[in-house]
Amino acid sequence: MAGMDIGTTQLGQVSTLPASPDVAVLDYPANPRIGSDYVVRFSAPEFTSLCPVTGQPDFAHLVIDYVPGDRIVESKSLKLFLGSFRNHAGFHEDVTVGIGQRLVAEMAPKWLRIGGYWYPRGGIPIDVFWASGPVPVGLWVPDQGVAGYRGRG
Repeated sequence: MAGMDIGTTQLGQVSTLPASPDVAVLDYPANPRIGSDYVVRFSAPEFTSLCPVTGQPDFAHLVIDYVPGDRIVESKSLKLFLGSFRNHAGFHEDVTVGIGQRLVAEMAPKWLRIGGYWYPRGGIPIDVFWASGPVPVGLWVPDQGVAGYRGRG
């Protein structure tokens, strides 16, 4: 596979963290298993963005599950895209749903869901969930495996 051109702009290259999600480029190579429905899961347990009011950092454990259509998202470009939120100010709802909607708009998967398990600030955790539609019939989709916030006990 060395030297194979799969249509990516960042894989195998030195890449810098994008300044914002708006300028981040996501790469979408061809699905290597067209005709087979399967679930791809990405977990980002140390995701960060900024509170749009205070500018303080917000932390979340993101879990993205999707069923590819004709394309998949390349993991390095996704990592850089998610990292670009470090200096992005947005409410938890906007950030979580916005990530899911951008992936759906650009990749056109058969199905996608995102769970944003946000760590508490001000004593209240906010978990945000979004899906592009119902789970495809007959597909096994495991639980996202992130426990609800239980405090210190």
